[in-house]
Amino acid sequence: MPTQAKLTQGSTFRHVVTMSFTGALGLMCMFLVDLVDMLFLSMLGEKEAVAAVGFASSILFFTVSLSIAISIAATALVSRAIGAGDVALAKRRAVNVLAFGILFSSLIVWLLWPNIPHILLFIGAEGRTLDLATGYLQILVLGMPAVMVGMIGSGIMRALGDARRAMYTTLVGGLVNAVLDPIFIFAFGLGVQGAAIASLLARFSMVAVSYYGVVHIHKMLGEFDLMDFLKDLPSISVIAIPAMLTNLSSPLANAIVMEHTSTFGDDAVAAVAIIGRIIPVVFGGLFALSGAVGPILGQNYGAGRFDRMHGAISSAVTYSFIYCLVLCIGLYQLQDCLVSVFNATEETADLIRFFATYVSFSFFFQSLLFIAIAVFNNLGKPLNSTLLNFGRATLGTLPLISLFALFMGAEGILFGQAIGSIIFGCLGFYMARNYIAGLEQKAAEEIIPLDGIRFDEVI
Repeated sequence: MPTQAKLTQGSTFRHVVTMSFTGALGLMCMFLVDLVDMLFLSMLGEKEAVAAVGFASSILFFTVSLSIAISIAATALVSRAIGAGDVALAKRRAVNVLAFGILFSSLIVWLLWPNIPHILLFIGAEGRTLDLATGYLQILVLGMPAVMVGMIGSGIMRALGDARRAMYTTLVGGLVNAVLDPIFIFAFGLGVQGAAIASLLARFSMVAVSYYGVVHIHKMLGEFDLMDFLKDLPSISVIAIPAMLTNLSSPLANAIVMEHTSTFGDDAVAAVAIIGRIIPVVFGGLFALSGAVGPILGQNYGAGRFDRMHGAISSAVTYSFIYCLVLCIGLYQLQDCLVSVFNATEETADLIRFFATYVSFSFFFQSLLFIAIAVFNNLGKPLNSTLLNFGRATLGTLPLISLFALFMGAEGILFGQAIGSIIFGCLGFYMARNYIAGLEQKAAEEIIPLDGIRFDEVI
């Protein structure tokens, strides 16, 4: 059981690096398995199989995004309670967010499963590719409640500052997936469906790991009480619903990109699918940034430490720049290797090389948006995150990729996305810095000089 808010002490840069790297290792392991999935399926010599997983990934990203959104609510609510020293409140909110997540994910599975073929057809899948993508998704979607539980458990542990055990949830899931993949794909001869079954079983392993960390190690789940759940439901919804909308914008952008890419043929779709697998593996340290910065901000907000909140933001930017510089250089050097490994056709290879050479560094600016999202989600303005991310997914995607595709072909789709990331990353970061400054000023004004008691509510 936590005895102190550990993220309110020590170097903010060290906390950012530790939380980001541990989160990244877990995420990168999970996404590396997806990359290996793509590699195994490319070895079957059927480009429709690779394209099918590419289309399915757009829908899967939607379900995972919802799980991450609710884990954001768990992290924000639990970390603020821990920062304020109220462990009982933290335990109550942990179990109530978990109950919310299980109910919500079960509802999504019930609504989504029968409509999978129609959704895939809408975003451009057809023929053999449509059939393979449908079978793949109808298996994997059933594991959404397991992903939800695993992500929420990981979020609770991050809120406590236990980055290592939070990492284990996705790390173990990825390792289980990696072991089962070749067995189901090749040994059992199940192909695309085998990859889906292996991933489904791996998702259930995440539940066991997160349950062990939250319940047995930290003892952070209180007893479920319906009245307490109803009492906490507004607090959960205020964060979770805008966070869901925020995270839904990324699948929306991916669906827009995939629909436009499909007009250039299966080779272009395969390239975008491969790039979509490369991005989380290479830039996992940035995707983990929002989840890393959030608990640091939450605990220090609960403790009233605005100096450390400013320090955490500056540390996150420094970390992002160094990370992007090193990884983009590495990606540029390895682009021919990637083309060879995936047996890419000439058109597919051209798009992979274009991404590695001209587009990859735009992820630094996307990391600025991740930082801004962490600020707004954890400090009481999640709707701002929603507006920013939907702005990037719509105004920062559709007009730009349409415009650049007219002059650059399929490469223009990748380039248009990069320009959108630059615009909205800079805008979001500017807004986030101003918002923290405003919170600090408001807190200073609410301190009564006579006895120094602060009446502002930090939870």
